[in-house]
Amino acid sequence: RVEQRMAELAAQDTAWQQRSSEAQAEIDGIAARLDSADDEATTLAAQAEDHGAQLPSFEDAVRAAQARSNEQRGKVAQVQQQIQVLAADSRNLDEQTRSLKARRDKLAAERQGLSAPDAARLDELTNKREASARAQEQVETRLAALTEEVPALDAQRRGLQEGANAQAAKLAELSAKLDALRAMQAKVQTEGKLKPWLTQHGLESLQGLWTQIHIEPGWETALEAVLREKLNALEVGKVDMVRAFVQDAPPSKLAFYTRPAAGIASTHNTLPRMADLLRLGDAGLKALLGDWLEGVYTALNFDEALADRGRLTHGEVIVTREGHAISQFAVSFYAPDDERAGLLARAQEIANLERQQRAQSLIAEEARAALVRCEAAYTEASLKLAGVRREAAEAQTRAHQFQVELLRLTQLAEAASARSTQLDEELAETDAQLEALAERDATGQARFEELDMQLATTQERHAELDEAVIAAERKLADAREQGRALALRAQEAQFAS
Repeated sequence: RVEQRMAELAAQDTAWQQRSSEAQAEIDGIAARLDSADDEATTLAAQAEDHGAQLPSFEDAVRAAQARSNEQRGKVAQVQQQIQVLAADSRNLDEQTRSLKARRDKLAAERQGLSAPDAARLDELTNKREASARAQEQVETRLAALTEEVPALDAQRRGLQEGANAQAAKLAELSAKLDALRAMQAKVQTEGKLKPWLTQHGLESLQGLWTQIHIEPGWETALEAVLREKLNALEVGKVDMVRAFVQDAPPSKLAFYTRPAAGIASTHNTLPRMADLLRLGDAGLKALLGDWLEGVYTALNFDEALADRGRLTHGEVIVTREGHAISQFAVSFYAPDDERAGLLARAQEIANLERQQRAQSLIAEEARAALVRCEAAYTEASLKLAGVRREAAEAQTRAHQFQVELLRLTQLAEAASARSTQLDEELAETDAQLEALAERDATGQARFEELDMQLATTQERHAELDEAVIAAERKLADAREQGRALALRAQEAQFAS
């Protein structure tokens, strides 16, 4: 195996030597080609440099051709500008000519239409002007009176409006307070444990005694303190009828009464009696309450009650406005037992408020009626003022129209002669101006023909110079393209070396 391996190594060495010889030969060939490529690159570089040196002459030729073309273009523009100026001048001449002809036609028509005014027409206008002046003076007098009257009525209307609003607000306040008291009164009567019992026994329609009682203002609380549940007492035909309620007694305090047939004489008159403060129209009720209030006196204040208690006898009591009770040997301070307290005071307040509401309603209605009458007067005066203002404006317009027409005719008569002479002068001046414009137009037409021929010549020369510029640019482009081709070949030859 060693020999076999040695043989393989010897064969490999031979092969490597052969490949080395071939590589050396290839290297020698490449070196020869590189030398040839260097020579070619040097030659091409020299040619490109020579060609590049020739480009400025081509560029100079292009610039020179462009300069000549631009110069000729400027000449063309100058001629065109002169033609444009001449055309504008021609249009201006045409416009002036049309304007002068229109003015001449207008002057001629005005001269032909001149006429003197009619003398009868002047007299008629004078009379109408004087009549319209008198009518205008009368209308202005009425206008001045209404101008003072309308603001006065407006001020009065605003004052009445404020008064009506105030009375309406007061009426609304009274109504709201009355509604609140009525609602409270109704709530007190319908709530509580007694209502179902009364309904059960068919007594719910009966009105309490308090609904029929009236007392001097300020003593309602004192009367409630003395009567207590009797204030809500229900009237029956006979007291014996309530015997049936013993087995089914009311769930809360409840009193029944029957009106006495005749009055009961009072045996106690040592002090002011509370019964004397009542205002009752029924003799039976007066007798009943006289019995319940027997021995009940009044005092204006607590100190007075204490001072008078020595004059009391057995069972008598003095009551203050606040409902406090003073007897010979005791003092009882009053406080409301439940929410039903104050029924009588609220009832009397409701009655007072109802009277105030009726009175206030009449006052508010009267204030509203006064406001309506004032507004009607203000509206009528305002309409009259507007109508009189229109009449005054119309009268002024008529007087002005008559004055203007009279002045116009008067001035027309004075100016007719002077205007005729002036029109003749203006017509002659206009004719002279038209002749001058016609001469200027003929001169302009001749100059236009001359410039038109000059423009054709300069444009033809400009076209020739533009073609020369194009040819020079084409030569420059070809030279640049050849220069780029030589430079590219030189680069390729240099890369190859």
